[in-house]
Amino acid sequence: MRAYGIVLWLLLPVAGAAYHWGPGQRRLELDEITQMLAKADQAAKEEIWDEALVLYTDALARLPEGELETARRIRLELAKVRMNASELPRARADLQSLVDELQQDAKSDPALLAEAREALANAKFYMTWLMRLEGVARDEWEPEIDSARELYRFLAEEAKESGDMKAVERHRESLEAAIKLARMDLKELQGLPLPSQ
Repeated sequence: MRAYGIVLWLLLPVAGAAYHWGPGQRRLELDEITQMLAKADQAAKEEIWDEALVLYTDALARLPEGELETARRIRLELAKVRMNASELPRARADLQSLVDELQQDAKSDPALLAEAREALANAKFYMTWLMRLEGVARDEWEPEIDSARELYRFLAEEAKESGDMKAVERHRESLEAAIKLARMDLKELQGLPLPSQ
């Protein structure tokens, strides 16, 4: 019995090393990614967009396969940062892709889908604003703002069904802003400061 205990005692370092070099490596990688995401979140909160962009991009690239929900969350935050880092067209395309993906996956998180839809509606709103300032023809910018209005309306109805009245109010205000943007005269629009998040 004593020999059995000694053998077990001697095998403990082997088992520890096996864990460390096996599944432990994945855990270490996930811990490093979590730290990167915390730094990225802080940079975004402080509006240091370039730093947040690099950190989110690196975290997404290093994320191991099988972490689908985490990857989707990072993609959403990355797109939000891109909107503020003068990469609006790319952010809009990334958000459209993410929303399409989430809608097709029945197991996706509904809260993440709602947040992605709201970010996409915001991107479409800002794209319309810029398109109008650049003098793009109405038949090009109008579908963009119409899509934003539909998303805001859908989000308001969805929030009302869930009983989130703060979200309902926020989406209704965004809907009104989108309607106002579509109806606004170009000279009036040029006199306004660019909208922010």
